[in-house]
Amino acid sequence: MTLRTIESLGSLRGKRVIVRCDLNVPLDDGRITDDGRVRASLPTLSALLAEGARVVVVSHLGRPDGEPNPKYSLAPVAARLGELIGRPVAFATDTVGASATDAVAALADGEIVVLENLRFNAGETSKVDSERGAFAAQLAELGDALVSDGFGVVHRKQASVYDLAQILPSAAGLLIAAELDVLDRLTANPEAPYTVVLGGSKVSDKLGVIGHLLPRVNSLLIGGGMLFTFLAAQGHKVGSSLLEADQLDTVRGYLAEAERLGVKIVLPTDVVVASKFGADAEIAVTAADSIEETPFGVSGLGLDIGPDTAQAFAAIIRESKTVFWNGPMGVFELAPFAEGTRAVAAALTEVDGLSVVGGGDSAAAVRILGFNDDQFGHISTGGGASLEFLEGKRLPGLEVLGWA
Repeated sequence: MTLRTIESLGSLRGKRVIVRCDLNVPLDDGRITDDGRVRASLPTLSALLAEGARVVVVSHLGRPDGEPNPKYSLAPVAARLGELIGRPVAFATDTVGASATDAVAALADGEIVVLENLRFNAGETSKVDSERGAFAAQLAELGDALVSDGFGVVHRKQASVYDLAQILPSAAGLLIAAELDVLDRLTANPEAPYTVVLGGSKVSDKLGVIGHLLPRVNSLLIGGGMLFTFLAAQGHKVGSSLLEADQLDTVRGYLAEAERLGVKIVLPTDVVVASKFGADAEIAVTAADSIEETPFGVSGLGLDIGPDTAQAFAAIIRESKTVFWNGPMGVFELAPFAEGTRAVAAALTEVDGLSVVGGGDSAAAVRILGFNDDQFGHISTGGGASLEFLEGKRLPGLEVLGWA
């Protein structure tokens, strides 16, 4: 089976088309701090509006635990969408209540409305099939077709992602199609040299990806908090740095498997160690095998890869033809620990081939550090979904659209 595309739905002029976007943007006192996901939704929404569809946008934002919470309202997102799309965007103050019903009924051809946060309804994320199904049935009354375009949630069996697609004629939007095209290039005959850069806080979050990609890559670069579990697995002391002791044997197994396969697992040779977690901490750069020999001793915290490592990682990345990066190299939100992540991001912009930023914190980092989206081959909108795809897992939100 192949993924159903918008074309499979036939003419959508005058039809009410529910579009499941992922507009889960970061907010600070109601102000959007990164509108990347809103921008990513524009191609599909613009195409549907140009065709004369009556577009009903649904999305989640944050974790309001199944109850209305103004902190997680999509109202600021609707306003930003209107600015970006260049036309009025109506907003309904509920999802399946009177406001949504009236707003959808008022749409003319080529008009658009955003409904309030799906997760204000407990049925959206319920683990009980009947509860999800009941909410999906209510949503279905507002549309004639579903275009699923929220790649960041396709790994979740949720009402608007999975159940609704079984009630209404459904297809994937342009964003999901683009994401899958890139991920397919990362897993099916990627151009060599192929380098994967993994960071973030926990090695346990990346174990499946490591295991699935090891036979496919040439180099695996390890940074972020997870590097300390790798160092500990080699017998090094890591002070008070983040350590998942229960993963040491698993990591040793991957190190041995990489050696057997001829894959280079490249670990930091130096790290930035801090006296505490904070922008005002005292810092020292030390060899990766000497973390406890800094002035901070066993209380030292490793919070970034060191400059030598950053330079080495960048050189490997620039020489690669395919690069996938997921997870920052350090606590990039704090200036003293952002340079490792900055170096990796800068190197990705120089790749003569496919460079992919794997969503989540990595996508946020490149924007916070001043890079533009068009400097990279692709910035994924779904960190968790991307990782699960690269682990070889089945994704319910794609399977229900015909992907197999």
